[in-house]
Amino acid sequence: MSPELTINVRFHAPPAALQRYFTSFYITEIGLPEGQVVADALQPEWANLRFFAGARPACWIEGGDYVAEARFVATGPSTRSTHFRLGATRFWGIGLLPLGWARFIGQPADDHANLVTDGHAHPSFAPFVQLADGLFGPEPDEAAEMAKIIATFDAMPKLDADEESRILAIHAALVDPETVTVAELVDRVGASQRTIERSCSRHFGFSPKLLLRRQRFMRSLAQFMLDRSLKWIGAIDEHYHDQAQFVRDFREFMGVSPRQYAAQPHPVLERFMYERARVHGAAVQTLDIPAGATTRAA
Repeated sequence: MSPELTINVRFHAPPAALQRYFTSFYITEIGLPEGQVVADALQPEWANLRFFAGARPACWIEGGDYVAEARFVATGPSTRSTHFRLGATRFWGIGLLPLGWARFIGQPADDHANLVTDGHAHPSFAPFVQLADGLFGPEPDEAAEMAKIIATFDAMPKLDADEESRILAIHAALVDPETVTVAELVDRVGASQRTIERSCSRHFGFSPKLLLRRQRFMRSLAQFMLDRSLKWIGAIDEHYHDQAQFVRDFREFMGVSPRQYAAQPHPVLERFMYERARVHGAAVQTLDIPAGATTRAA
């Protein structure tokens, strides 16, 4: 990391009544000399809302749209890498779990899969435009900003209890490393395969099979990013049949080979992952266990 680049990340836990809807709330401060930018790429993740004060990012998802100069950047659930370039700035990030997507967005997640967009321009994110416009005051005030975020989400309508329970059950099964196949997912949730497929498309953004593949891949990638001494062979999830299968998944999800990815600098992502693992328990949001749900591994 360049000695001129500074990155500070602080995570904030949502209040207990809202915890099951979010991966995390976090504030990030990036320091750079005027005119300089840092480039990096995010891994596949759940949906996110990001609000910027300072430099605004240029960002794009592999094979998708390009967004620049947006103060409010929204992304849907992804199975591809999200690239960005960013100068000195301060921004809030809000990670929406599938249950949070269902409650606060309420639109089919598969229609927003691998989407990056200007939140001011996309109708699905209209409920957060007022927050984006009023979040930052003339001076940084982390406590006041956090209070505005909480108030916005707390005021939004609740979901049906049965729907919440089904989404949580599917999510808990997905993040359990012992759930490997769609048949095991169906058995674990106790609903019909068709019901699970519809719920995954609407609230998670992808088919159950693809979601399970993404989980397996992200367990491997997170392990490698946190401990480079393992090399790829030591980080690959035990449920991969062989290294070739992992390499195929890597190219599909990240757009490059494992060797190419390891050779690239990841100054923002690495700082973020280490801090997230230290404070939040999981290095990446796709491995978060939603509040109110447990896995057999836990």
